[in-house]
Amino acid sequence: MESRTLHLLDYPKVLDLLSRHAVSGAGQRACQAILPLDDQAVLRQASGLLRQAMCWFGESSYVFAGFPEIDGVLAYVTKPVTVLDKDGFWAMTQVLEQVRAGRDAVSGSDPIRFSLLVESTRNATWPAKVWSALRRCMGPDGELKDESSPALFSVRQEIRNILQRCTRKVNDFFGDQDLAHFLQDEFLTISSDRYVLAVKSNFKGKIRGIVHDFSQTGETCYVEPLFLVELNNQLRDLKQEEKQEEQNILKYLTDLVRQERGAVEQAYDWLVGMDVLQAKTRFADQMQGIPLEMEPGGVLELRDARHPLLAVYPDTAIPIDILLGPGQKGLLISGGNAGGKTVSLKTLGLIAIMAQSALPVPVREGSSLPYWNQVVVSMGDEQSLEDSLSTFTAQISHFSRLWPEITADTLVILDEFGMGTDPSQGAALAQAVVDGLLDRGAWVGVATHFPALKVYGLVKEGVRAASVLFDPRTKKPLFRLAYDQVGASQALDVAREQGLDASILARAEEYLLLDGGDSKEIFERLNALAAEKEDELERLKRREAVLEEKWERRRAKLDKERDDVILGVKKEAQSIVREWREGKQGRKQALEKLAKAREQLESRAVRPTPASTFGWDDLLVGTRVVYAPWDKSGVIEERDERKQKIKLNVGGVSLWVKAVELLPDRSKSKATVGYVVNSQPISSAASMMRLDLRGMRADEAKAALESLLDNALLKGGTSLEIVHGKGSGVLRQIAHEVLDGFPGVGSFSLGNADEGGDGMTRVSLV
Repeated sequence: MESRTLHLLDYPKVLDLLSRHAVSGAGQRACQAILPLDDQAVLRQASGLLRQAMCWFGESSYVFAGFPEIDGVLAYVTKPVTVLDKDGFWAMTQVLEQVRAGRDAVSGSDPIRFSLLVESTRNATWPAKVWSALRRCMGPDGELKDESSPALFSVRQEIRNILQRCTRKVNDFFGDQDLAHFLQDEFLTISSDRYVLAVKSNFKGKIRGIVHDFSQTGETCYVEPLFLVELNNQLRDLKQEEKQEEQNILKYLTDLVRQERGAVEQAYDWLVGMDVLQAKTRFADQMQGIPLEMEPGGVLELRDARHPLLAVYPDTAIPIDILLGPGQKGLLISGGNAGGKTVSLKTLGLIAIMAQSALPVPVREGSSLPYWNQVVVSMGDEQSLEDSLSTFTAQISHFSRLWPEITADTLVILDEFGMGTDPSQGAALAQAVVDGLLDRGAWVGVATHFPALKVYGLVKEGVRAASVLFDPRTKKPLFRLAYDQVGASQALDVAREQGLDASILARAEEYLLLDGGDSKEIFERLNALAAEKEDELERLKRREAVLEEKWERRRAKLDKERDDVILGVKKEAQSIVREWREGKQGRKQALEKLAKAREQLESRAVRPTPASTFGWDDLLVGTRVVYAPWDKSGVIEERDERKQKIKLNVGGVSLWVKAVELLPDRSKSKATVGYVVNSQPISSAASMMRLDLRGMRADEAKAALESLLDNALLKGGTSLEIVHGKGSGVLRQIAHEVLDGFPGVGSFSLGNADEGGDGMTRVSLV
């Protein structure tokens, strides 16, 4: 991608906004270094990773905090004889601590939904030796722990003993003499690695010792009493030993980092990458953006697109739709000055570059972009005094250099192309350029004031014309596009608004009339009609949104009511069965209550409207459908042509159902299914359910069969098939024991020879 294009479309400014959401200096630099990707596979993976990361950050609420940069540290250890200092190891500890916590959080996520995110974590090698050593040696204050080595622990213990002995000697000294009022501080302090007393300067002769230093004000001097000299000498030797042992530990740690430098760098790069993904997520939240994948052969359909630099101010950004139909690759925008033509083209170009860089873009879900591997821009006044180029010459010179690189995967943006020369020749050249681009299969966005080019946009196959709209009353721009029409340039209106003298404007209008080119009234009428149409479309969109919201609320309410009824009836049926088993009521009474419960459920059943049912030819084996009485999705296993019935597998349970009770499964779309609540009970005669007990333990088989019988009675089933196999006959015996004592079971018998014989039991329900 040409750097000039990136700057003309303000891409660096977008990266600057993005980088402000990073929590580290390394993350900020990584954000500002993001460039468009010219490999489709790499772009597809990066876009998928962004989509997963945005979902993961939103659902997990995990936050990566700021962390230090260790680029310099990693570069420093490449030198063979260098030793890292404690600051370097403290920074590395902070980084690895964040990496460890972040890896654990990501690795615990759903490996299917967040496959790319989890994979990126697994691909980063973990520096186990370095991490173990740093945890043992580095304290939270950036100092080496006593436990770093036995020698360091021992020498520091001796240093602490020295302090205790010095404290006792000072306390004994002041206990024998009344000298405490000579001190600025009653406790020991350190000067030049020796324990000293802070004495008021005018009393320094009262304590025998060595004066080491004075305070900046001169009011305090630091005196080493003679009785501490020997202990301080020991302290000095111990401090030297401590420093040497710390150096040995730092050298050991440095050698470990050299051994696992690659793993440390991978862990650090992973953390920086997560910082960038977190910044992208926050940037998307700020501008209400989404990931948008570029699809080869896709269509240009940007819904509610906003310029990315304006989208960070949601209350002021005005969304526009940038749309081309099938077979269209050119968009020609005309209309008045300051109406938004250039902004519309910049919005298109910048969103394309951001999508190619795997950045979120401010458009509505459902938008789409074709795959472009480069964007070419010719925009505005390109004259160059240094190169002695006029506006027109500079335009042509730049475009000529890029012409050989333009392919079918190129988006070309031409803003006022052909300006700066004779209008008729400039317009002819612009038309020829667009022709040439379309011949190459390239995509084109054009903004123009040339009348000839406006007509070209209306009649040229593959090109769609659009006009920026103005308020018919105030003449103020609406910053919206009206499609399949062209607009007037309104130069005189703009000049009037900018305060140009009225006499000049009046004379300009006279010249325009003499020239025969005043089509103002026609264009104003077209603009007014288009503005009115856009307002009406906007009202319809709002109305549609309100109706959809009402429908969703109503459907949610109906679903809740249905679930409440089913749950209540199910509990009632379970209670009836439990009371019968406990002998609290007879078999006949239990059956009557179960029948009433079933009628209550059927009276609230959801039935399909006739318009929503399938035709018999639509019910093919393998088709997923919805069984309306249960409002459950299932897969067609068999068809009975004669009885016009379907064998349906619903959640592992097979049953025969009527074709008219099936609906299309539209669970993956927003299309509404025509359900109505009907007080008429749904006939369930001949509905048959099947249960396979093979492979189950005795208790599992008993529970599964009892559950199936409960559901069958509630749903109005009339017959069951229980597959228990032949084997030792244990499962058959358990099944028959359950059936023999279960209310609602009229009779049961082993299957026929062609049905499995004594490996299957057929059950008839009352």
